[in-house]
Amino acid sequence: MSFFKNKKVLVTGGTGLIGRPLVEKLIKEDAKVTVVSLDDSSLAPKGVTFARVDLREFNNCMDVCKGKDIVFNLAGIKGSPMLNQKKPASFFVPTISFNTNMMEASRRRGVPRFLYASTVGVYAPAEIFHEDDVWKTFPSENDRFAGWAKRMGEIQAESYKIEYGWDKISIVRPANVYGPYDNFDPKTAMVIPSLIHRAMSGENPLTVWGDGTPVRDFIYSKDVAEGMMLVVEKGINVPINLGSGTGITIKEIAQTIAKNVPHGKVKIVWDKSKPTGDAKRLMDITRAKKLLGFKQRYSLEDGIKETIEWYIKNKDNLDKRYNVFYENKT
Repeated sequence: MSFFKNKKVLVTGGTGLIGRPLVEKLIKEDAKVTVVSLDDSSLAPKGVTFARVDLREFNNCMDVCKGKDIVFNLAGIKGSPMLNQKKPASFFVPTISFNTNMMEASRRRGVPRFLYASTVGVYAPAEIFHEDDVWKTFPSENDRFAGWAKRMGEIQAESYKIEYGWDKISIVRPANVYGPYDNFDPKTAMVIPSLIHRAMSGENPLTVWGDGTPVRDFIYSKDVAEGMMLVVEKGINVPINLGSGTGITIKEIAQTIAKNVPHGKVKIVWDKSKPTGDAKRLMDITRAKKLLGFKQRYSLEDGIKETIEWYIKNKDNLDKRYNVFYENKT
């Protein structure tokens, strides 16, 4: 029998990049799923209870946590590092509110298991990111506000373990996640959705910053969702990196996207006058392998193919997904 069968599960941010495939997997496991999001209910999958509420209000969090067996807290503000720097309060303040309110409400409601979605942004620049190194350093300046906000959620979980003995709070730190249901707005999107949008919009040649040599860790959203379910099922209460553990160059990403765009060959031009970035940033996933038996199932090419296929089917409605939290709510 599935661990999640008949469990009452709450997923905040359940219409997003990781939340949507997570919810779909939970439904297949016969969980009774409630999705909380500020998106329109039409973006939620069938078979769930949907609640459109503002999680900055504590009473709302108490309401949605009532009677739940498991809470996956994926709510957050998503955007590029540039947007993070231009509108830092719009990242920092809502994220702190989501973290604090949802974890405290879950504690007060006696929720047995809670997953907190952290981020690669909690790490300082390094070639390899090891879980236990986080508190020896500071987040990158590019991720300063979002990184510190997510760190506060992690330390909140640690404080609950010490004071209340709540040792079933799981923390996952996904690498650079991509896939369907992402933000494809070229003004605010991350590298893969931005390049897909521009290539699919007919930009040819496709101009990419730098020389393409930086190595990064990318992981498909469905793999992250599976990893999160494993973490909760096993009750892991130490931070876990979820990534590929192997490097992909920006050049490989651009070439893979160009090759899989259906309307013809796309030429890539490298703008070497723009910043290239750190040479290498990878997740150490030793802990995920050892404690979870975790292994990514999707190659970069398979993940990008699926993402492009989803983009083609949904491109006419993507403006609904471009709305950032702070642009909708005051």
